[in-house]
Amino acid sequence: MSQPASAITGSRAPRPVQLYYAMRREGEMIEKLQREHGDVFRIQFERRPWNIVTHPDAIREVFTASPEVLHAGEANEILRPSLGSHSVLLLDEKPHMRQRKLLLPAFHGEKLRRQRESMERVAAEQVERMPPDRPFSLRPHSQAIALEVILDIVLGVDKGEEHDRVSEALLRLLDWLMTPAALGISATFGPDSRIVKRMHAPVVGPVDEALYRLIRKRRAVADLDERDDVLSMLLQAHDEDGTGMSDAELRDELVTLIVAGHETTATALAWSFERLTRRPEQLARLEAESRTDETTYAEAVTREALRLRPVLNNVVRVVKQPIEIAGYAFEPGDVVSPSIYLVHRRPEIYPDPTEFSPERWLDTKPGTYSWIPFGGGTRRCIGASFALTEMEVVLRAVARAVHLEPAGEPEKAVARFITSSPSRGGEVRIGARLAEPAPVLVTAA
Repeated sequence: MSQPASAITGSRAPRPVQLYYAMRREGEMIEKLQREHGDVFRIQFERRPWNIVTHPDAIREVFTASPEVLHAGEANEILRPSLGSHSVLLLDEKPHMRQRKLLLPAFHGEKLRRQRESMERVAAEQVERMPPDRPFSLRPHSQAIALEVILDIVLGVDKGEEHDRVSEALLRLLDWLMTPAALGISATFGPDSRIVKRMHAPVVGPVDEALYRLIRKRRAVADLDERDDVLSMLLQAHDEDGTGMSDAELRDELVTLIVAGHETTATALAWSFERLTRRPEQLARLEAESRTDETTYAEAVTREALRLRPVLNNVVRVVKQPIEIAGYAFEPGDVVSPSIYLVHRRPEIYPDPTEFSPERWLDTKPGTYSWIPFGGGTRRCIGASFALTEMEVVLRAVARAVHLEPAGEPEKAVARFITSSPSRGGEVRIGARLAEPAPVLVTAA
């Protein structure tokens, strides 16, 4: 027989204290709470407490629940001031499925080879900008790669005045979103607060102006059906009755793709090399593979980096209808949150869970409910395959061009908005520039 959700125990610290730990030392906090309270426990740093679940069976119950019973969009409401109300991340039920169907064709694999070529080119250009004679943080370089990939593949913007205008506006927004204030104020006052809207306006406004201008121009081109950037494909997407996306819907989905695809990918790449440079034999294996047309080890590195250092630590759902999860009866208004961080560190699934070991993936496939860096179910990230491909391509491009070495002590995770980032951004130094052959491009199957 199930217990009421009110029986779940957890942190009794004041909300501001829990918010501080969630933003500064979340991993340490939730590991301690799991030891003390078990696989289900409670935290509260927002207006509503979060009921954290950590076992794959409970996560399966969450991911397989009906979209009418658990809402993800409502749970992501603190993102509304930047993403907009039409964002696929903020919608639920039929509106979410409608928007998801319109987005999915833009991420199918037909254009993969062209996308790989763009990612390869952007990564190679950025490697040349890495300083040769001093330690440096990798994250700004991986951020630059991720932004340029977005400008090229997502927005289809060529080099020039428009490229620079859009880039400048996006950088201001992305830099603002990574500050503690962006999350803390939204979590404290709510996304519809005048204070929150006022603080977002100076950075959201220029992005709106740049994107709406780009959308208008792209609608007017004569060769729209010949373009393969995501914006052009979204402009051609339509429902069965022929209805396409409005300018407002396009703006919100583009900002969603940019925010979701920039900091997350950039941070995951920084974590990958922060870990790899402390494992010389693993780095050497990646460097050797990068000169071939094999991708097996690069893919394993990507999976392990996302396991050990997931960019997002939690998935969040708001209960809309009564449901039993992990033996507890949840009622409408309750918040249930599968912990990506904790399920990725369960020793019965991942032996030596705190060790960075890409080798564990060479003969093992990710579990549907135990490897969840992109969430799961009908809410799994639409751009997951794109992000994994980008990480694999960039890892290979960097490993082929330079031999990186660690700088300083191993880095701890710190919060940047909703992401978990290396404390020094993945600090490394170039040990040697390698004799680089022509780029090795892998043709999509």
